Amino acid sequence: MSDVVIKVENLSKAYQIGQIGTGTISRDLERFWITKVRGKEDPFLKIGETNDRSTKGGSDIVWSLKDINIDINQGDAVGIIGKNGAGKSTLLKLLSRVTSPTTGEIKVKGRIASLLEVGTGFHPELSGRENIYLNGAILGMRKNEITRKLDEIIDFSGVERYVDTPVKRYSSGMYVRLAFAVAAHLESEILIVDEVLAVGDAEFQKKCLGKMGDISKGEGRTVLFVSHNMLAVKSLCNTGIALKNGYIQKTGSIESVIDSYLSNASIIAQSFVSIEREVEGFTLHSINVSNNGIEGSFNIENDLIIDVAVSSEKDFEGININLFFNTIEGTLIFATCSDSIYFKKGFATYQCTIPGYTLNDNIYSIDLMVVKHGAKILHNIKEVISVEGVEVKRDGSWLEKFPGLIRPQTFEWKKIDTNG
Repeated sequence: MSDVVIKVENLSKAYQIGQIGTGTISRDLERFWITKVRGKEDPFLKIGETNDRSTKGGSDIVWSLKDINIDINQGDAVGIIGKNGAGKSTLLKLLSRVTSPTTGEIKVKGRIASLLEVGTGFHPELSGRENIYLNGAILGMRKNEITRKLDEIIDFSGVERYVDTPVKRYSSGMYVRLAFAVAAHLESEILIVDEVLAVGDAEFQKKCLGKMGDISKGEGRTVLFVSHNMLAVKSLCNTGIALKNGYIQKTGSIESVIDSYLSNASIIAQSFVSIEREVEGFTLHSINVSNNGIEGSFNIENDLIIDVAVSSEKDFEGININLFFNTIEGTLIFATCSDSIYFKKGFATYQCTIPGYTLNDNIYSIDLMVVKHGAKILHNIKEVISVEGVEVKRDGSWLEKFPGLIRPQTFEWKKIDTNG
């Protein structure tokens, strides 16, 4: 059809985990001969496995995406949802030509502006103003076209005071503000936005969602939006794609895709997740949830114990570990933060206790963030782990599911005698 602006056919992306290469020179040469010289399929990809991070697996090749087929029409606002590791960011990187597919084909009509990570497309030594012109030039715009949009971009970003400062001195929030303003205002036919908007404050996130809505509904441009916030996705998007372990789980109207995703959410409850992620020498190893409940869930009347295992190659001052509790739809319920930590080189586990009868019999996802000096984000992992609350016993007359997102039992009730 003529209004299809993105056509994806049999798209797959494989990654090799662990060592680079196949392990021996002879196998590497054989692989080169078969794929590069003879132009045949890579035989080592045949042993690739589904990208399920909860299982160890027996192959060092995993399929981040497998057999993806989608058509996206002009003016569509497409929400892409799924757990961490489902393949969402990989799909956006392939569409943005940041990386190449292992197999399959992508056909795109029009220019793409992408906002995939904080600072995507920015040169750290250049000022904000210079990076606006750099991004416009990458999109193929002329200088006078960029100049015409310049004041609008700077005003939307809210960083006018620092627009002539090198962006390497920007906070992550300032980075995102300017990067989104550039991507949204320069004249591309397709806008691709990953979860980076979560770094900005609530007011700016609302502003961005409004702008993306204008781009899609008002200007007829195409928007692809990845987010864990189901309410934001539902408010912006008209169609959806749900991914699971690199495969398409469902496509269709955004309401049907979200309903399908949430109906299967109970299967994601976990008690331990290995992370193994390092930034600036500070490594997150794992998060573990324990509670005297039933397997895969927690008993809401008992304390919920959360252990975060970390290590460091050097001493750190002013480290804070933050946990954010969200509904499965992505609504933040509450956050808790450790005191400022002077972290000495080595390994440690930090424990947070959520008292019993704080949470209700719902499914919750937990985000994990590590911040240095109260400003610089070292780690920010969405939906690092999910837990499901279960009420084992209840006193009182109400026997159905108790309403509400949380379940505090600390409110006092008493009878006031009014008869004299």
